[in-house]
Amino acid sequence: MKGIAAVILTAVVSVTAATTHAAPQGNIARLTLQQRQAIKAAGEWHRGCPVWLSQLRVLSYRYYGFDRDTHTGQIVVNQKVAQPLAKVFGKLYRMRFPIRDGAFSSVYGPHPWKSGDVTASFECRNAGASPCSSSTTTHHWSNHAFGEAVDLDPRENPYVGCGMTRDKTAISYMNRSRHRRGMVTPAVRQAFASIGWGWGGSWVGSTKDYMHFSINGH
Repeated sequence: MKGIAAVILTAVVSVTAATTHAAPQGNIARLTLQQRQAIKAAGEWHRGCPVWLSQLRVLSYRYYGFDRDTHTGQIVVNQKVAQPLAKVFGKLYRMRFPIRDGAFSSVYGPHPWKSGDVTASFECRNAGASPCSSSTTTHHWSNHAFGEAVDLDPRENPYVGCGMTRDKTAISYMNRSRHRRGMVTPAVRQAFASIGWGWGGSWVGSTKDYMHFSINGH
């Protein structure tokens, strides 16, 4: 079975690589059979998740990489937010906001999160607890489990609390007073606010999720 799974995931990576260079800005499509299998094999969807795979869509979008070249990313989102998010990513592209990695295979491929800095949405998991807490989960569904949240450049925009972050590669980005490429700007916040989405960096209290945008701000 592991051999079969590896073959399936390899095929998905190949298909995704092809579409990554060809997909138009704002293209919205149903998950292919191969993409569904990859999401399941990556452990990102299982029975008991609050949405069915049929409720999810793949949004293809153009973005500027940190290499200053144009790329096409693919993000899995709830069907009801796909069109509004297409407009947001269009705005990010026009403002040349840099995204390090937006590939489908980086999240759901054989070696997920290899870069450690992937912009993504759907992940059937509980909400993460604040770094202030000894726990790592709140035992409540995250907005990501509904496909109604986006994490944008996680390294440059870490999840912090009580002056701590669980991502050691993001420590230097805890200082938000010194802007660097990839860090969320007021223009980025406005792009998401234009569709009614809130930002985790504006949470009240010591816990901030600078990468996180969601349909209800949580």
